[in-house]
Amino acid sequence: MPGMSRLYTIVARYFKIPNAEAEKIIGAGRVLVNGRKVPPSEKLEYWDEVSCDGKIIRPGVNFTYIKYYKPAGIESTTGQHIAGNLRSVVSHPAPWQPAGRLDKESEGLMLLTDDGRIARAVSDSRTHREKEYVVTVDRSFDDDFLKQMSAGVTIMGKKTRPVIIARENESPDTFRIILTQGLNRQIRRMCYKLGYNVVRLTRLRIAHITTAGLHPGEWKELAEEERDVLLRMIK
Repeated sequence: MPGMSRLYTIVARYFKIPNAEAEKIIGAGRVLVNGRKVPPSEKLEYWDEVSCDGKIIRPGVNFTYIKYYKPAGIESTTGQHIAGNLRSVVSHPAPWQPAGRLDKESEGLMLLTDDGRIARAVSDSRTHREKEYVVTVDRSFDDDFLKQMSAGVTIMGKKTRPVIIARENESPDTFRIILTQGLNRQIRRMCYKLGYNVVRLTRLRIAHITTAGLHPGEWKELAEEERDVLLRMIK
């Protein structure tokens, strides 16, 4: 994948002129990057569009952003040799990959994209992106269970971050939980450590993106507003 280049270098190469002359053209306001003026020394990514006097001299990249309501039983992989893979159920032709994953037995929201920036931002627990779930366990729980989950539970040799958790609609065995990290099978491991088994787990939200308007098995590209907010997360 191409590395970052300075704007004056891109302009100089295109017009076959010295860097100093390219800087003058940029300084005169004739060159735009993604529709805006930037300094000549600005470092550009491979997806940035560059134009001069209204003519595109380096096209940008149009990424795909999809939200998908994964049903239980579908694998969070694009490997077509695996039964029930994502490519077998989401027919969009772009070379997308899942941004994060859900266990085969879990359901709910997944983001699919060919934009590596978003994939990293969603998957990296250091970014503290909120992910919201509704979870049903195999027996009723008390307030002490909620307090222990809220404070963090030691799994895989480390204590999880505190979470936001509440009983769901006064249900004896279902709760809503918001995580800011994504350890492997985190919710299932936390519950198991406290003596409970998860029988249903549904992800409702990743950051500001929700399952609203989707039924299990359905997918659609993000609306412009959803996409723009998502992109602001990585700037």
